[in-house]
Amino acid sequence: MTKQLIDIKTFLDQDEKKDLLRLLTAGSVDDGKSTLIGRLLFDSKRLYEDQLAALQRDSKRMGHAGEEIDYALLLDGLKAEREQGITIDVAYRYFATNKRKFIIADTPGHEQYTRNMVTGASTANLAIILIDATKGVITQTRRHTFLVSLLGIKHVVLAVNKMDLVDFDQKVFDDICEDYKNFVAQLDIPDVNYIPLSALKGDNVVDRSDRMDWYKGKGMLEFLESVHVSSDRNFDDLRYPVQYVLRPDRDFRGFSARIASGIVRKGEEVMVLPSKKKSTIKSITTYDGELDEAFPPQAVTITLNDEVDVSRGDMIVYPDNLPRIGRHFEAMLVWMDEKPMDPSVQFFIKHANNNTKARIDQIKYKTDVNTLQKSEVDFFELNEIGRVVLTTNKPLFFDPYKRNKNTGAFVLIHPVTNNTVAVGMIIDKLSPDDLPSKISDSHRELIRKGKGLISNQEYQKHYNQKGATIWVTGLHGSGKNEFAFSLEKQLFDMGATVVLLDGSSVRSGLSKELDYSPTDRAEHLRRVAEVCRLLNDQGIITICSFISPDQAIRNQLIDIIGEERFHLVYMNASLDYCKQNKPEMYNDESIQYVPGVDIAFDEPKNAAITLDPANNGKNPEQVIEYLRKKSIFPIH
Repeated sequence: MTKQLIDIKTFLDQDEKKDLLRLLTAGSVDDGKSTLIGRLLFDSKRLYEDQLAALQRDSKRMGHAGEEIDYALLLDGLKAEREQGITIDVAYRYFATNKRKFIIADTPGHEQYTRNMVTGASTANLAIILIDATKGVITQTRRHTFLVSLLGIKHVVLAVNKMDLVDFDQKVFDDICEDYKNFVAQLDIPDVNYIPLSALKGDNVVDRSDRMDWYKGKGMLEFLESVHVSSDRNFDDLRYPVQYVLRPDRDFRGFSARIASGIVRKGEEVMVLPSKKKSTIKSITTYDGELDEAFPPQAVTITLNDEVDVSRGDMIVYPDNLPRIGRHFEAMLVWMDEKPMDPSVQFFIKHANNNTKARIDQIKYKTDVNTLQKSEVDFFELNEIGRVVLTTNKPLFFDPYKRNKNTGAFVLIHPVTNNTVAVGMIIDKLSPDDLPSKISDSHRELIRKGKGLISNQEYQKHYNQKGATIWVTGLHGSGKNEFAFSLEKQLFDMGATVVLLDGSSVRSGLSKELDYSPTDRAEHLRRVAEVCRLLNDQGIITICSFISPDQAIRNQLIDIIGEERFHLVYMNASLDYCKQNKPEMYNDESIQYVPGVDIAFDEPKNAAITLDPANNGKNPEQVIEYLRKKSIFPIH
């Protein structure tokens, strides 16, 4: 191998081992975020000749820097961004120096793009917050600092830009720093640094500025190359959320994942959650071979010495260092959906490699990202942030976000649209005894009176129908059962929530001890009416198929169910038709109390609809049209 090839291989090996710093820039509109990054790329000689030529050409055509090169055009790629000279979406830029690799997220400054900034900041180790030296600390500065603190970024650089516009005055810089220190003291950001610069002119960006000789600190690039971030990773708590069970053949069964935190070592005893079965690490395998230990963010496959059941979503940990395990926790939530939150929806929650359903039990407060003021709200809208209590369908294995980002973060997904509607940062576990009560004093009063907590309007909105009873009467053999079951099927297929009650089913259970005498028949129908009233109160449509021969009994049914909910349908069939249709009923002389034979049948005079059994194929459509006109189903 020639010396030249050896030198190239050595260079590539060294380049591969370079540390990676993920950072974001944030600030108010036109504070110079994109210009700063563009200047970093330009002054560090990281632009190709064709990029530089295009930048010079575009600066003359659409730049916002006068006769100067507009370095922001390197980042502002959207047409709307170039036209307005602002950042709208997150722009990522990758570059490297001799000492370190960088991934920069240029995030927008507008409040309406808060969710875009959260996206860019989710993986960042460091945040550069720019301030216009002519304006000082403003509302957007406080908002972005709060978001940085919320997202657990431990390193912040306050870059006081446009110092050339204030004649590089040290007092202006010192006053801004003092103002910012007073604000940031309220937040949890352990490492804050202050650098004065002029992104447009290049002062303190790559090279130290002679025009600010009073500043004794590092230039921006020198600071970014040297800031220590590797200790930010959690190497104490082993969290290995299993992503895939690898079974290439019958002799190998491994568990693949990216290590979220901690160090996994060959031979160490581990525990699998949720089963809590223990085993020891047999091997740690990567593409390049086996390792004795592995740490984040490595992706590895581990095998165990025992046949332990492990599936996707399980977590491997050390037995003496367990995460929180539970279904209830508090979290800070950032709402990212265009549509306002509906707290009654059960969302899907994606946490580590685990998926389940979750509900929002309580919104404790909303935080104004501009003033940090807290207020009570019933729901969140786009870009709003607040503290909530959540309950999941199955236990999760998590840590507080401040301790472990990877096991403390989650997203909520809408069950219908599949949109990611929110991101969350877990604060800590809640005991079931600490869960908020959803029963208010007014609710307790309703319960004491035996009334429900769901209003008729809520039932109607949920079911898209009104609670009602379709009571079908007629002689034995008139075809009322055939009609009732057909009506039920058609309403069900249309999306209605409907329950059918008929003589056979009710007499086999609810009225089992009653006979067919007038007295017992009246009691039998009273029970049916009481059931209908309860179901109608809960927004359900009931279809009842009963002879109910006596008008006095039908009046009693109306009193129980309610006149506005009772809709009588009469199957108008002659006695001769009924005898031909059901001869076993009418020819058996042992059967007593047969309406129209032994006892009178009062033909209804007040039926809402009168049907001909000969048209039973089309009769359900007639009743469905009636329900539509009455706005019973559908309401809309």
